[in-house]
Amino acid sequence: MCYAIPGRVESVNDNIATVDYFGQRKKAISEIEGLTRGDYIYAQGGYVIEKIPRTEAEDILSTWKETFFELQELDLRFSRLDLGEKGISKRFGGIIDKALEERDLSKEDLLYLLGLKDPKELNILFKAANFLRQKYHKNACCVHGIIEISNYCRRSCHYCGISSANMGLKRYRMSRQEIVDAACEAVNGLHFKALVLQSGEGAGYSAAELSEIIREIKAKAAALIFISFGEMPRGDLETLFHAGARGILLRFETSNPSIYEKLHPGCRLETRLRTLRDAAGLGYLIITGGLIGLPGQSPEDTLNDLYLTKELDADMFSFGPFIPHP
Repeated sequence: MCYAIPGRVESVNDNIATVDYFGQRKKAISEIEGLTRGDYIYAQGGYVIEKIPRTEAEDILSTWKETFFELQELDLRFSRLDLGEKGISKRFGGIIDKALEERDLSKEDLLYLLGLKDPKELNILFKAANFLRQKYHKNACCVHGIIEISNYCRRSCHYCGISSANMGLKRYRMSRQEIVDAACEAVNGLHFKALVLQSGEGAGYSAAELSEIIREIKAKAAALIFISFGEMPRGDLETLFHAGARGILLRFETSNPSIYEKLHPGCRLETRLRTLRDAAGLGYLIITGGLIGLPGQSPEDTLNDLYLTKELDADMFSFGPFIPHP
């Protein structure tokens, strides 16, 4: 749940709050002591991040009430599905029907969709995907700010702009005060409710230093904190979780070990997956996925990337195009 407007707490059972947004009810984990029915809160990523005064919340909600429903109706109109198109193949139509009927698609079905070229069929596929998105996720989305705290990295990934092999890159490492100030400006000044603290791997900060930075940010700015520092030992992940980090952004890049090792010299896919599994075991929200269009990547590899992301029980799938750094 990622509405960036206040919600009213309907109930709190154990540490799970039921929150009302203009008649919609969503659940969020609360780590705020004394939260009770009738309180107004902000929530992000399934976490209550801040309790706010009733008068402030009601003022914001009075401004948003009409717009909230207008945006919902607009989204609903755009996601309506009309499959009355002529000239589509029987096989394609059957696969789309299966998806809309919530039946599992086979590997062969999914590979067929990944190989579509016909503009008309692609348009129908995108419409069907948008219809299912609206059905299950409505019109809520997550907007997060990313603070790149350093571009130092010990790895030499062949496609990456901050690779240690890029000798022409001017490197920087933000100080603790600079990081905290940037976070406070993002949250208190620009009103972001979720932040990603990101750097290359082994950027020169110890887990103890990062934990103190996170604690100070949490004390001064109400936000959901994600970390994105590359692969980390379980002990370091645990240290940062106890400091207040609640999510991790770490793409596995590809599920094909051979491609992974070619692109990441001296590194193994299993080590990266261990970080993700350790983080999940500690309670982190998991954002992961892969790159699309890697050299040597087959449609089966792309499908396996989707299967792996599902197997990891990711809270957010993150896929992007392969754009090599010159």
